[in-house]
Amino acid sequence: MAKISQILSILSFLISASMLGGSYYAFRFVTSEQFKARVMNEVLDNVQGMMPKILDNALPDMTGGTIPEYIQSKK
Repeated sequence: MAKISQILSILSFLISASMLGGSYYAFRFVTSEQFKARVMNEVLDNVQGMMPKILDNALPDMTGGTIPEYIQSKK
């Protein structure tokens, strides 16, 4: 029974250590400048691909007149 608990404690330590190392690596990767640049490039590529379609659908073919100026009434 003691041998089983020792093996389980060693496995528990290895799992905890690997989780700690993986978390540290993931944190360093997510906060790196390269990750930020990669995400920004991906977002900009997607937005630039959508912009012509959105602008074509959103802009009217013809607009109305200008806003009239306020004319004071004569009293």
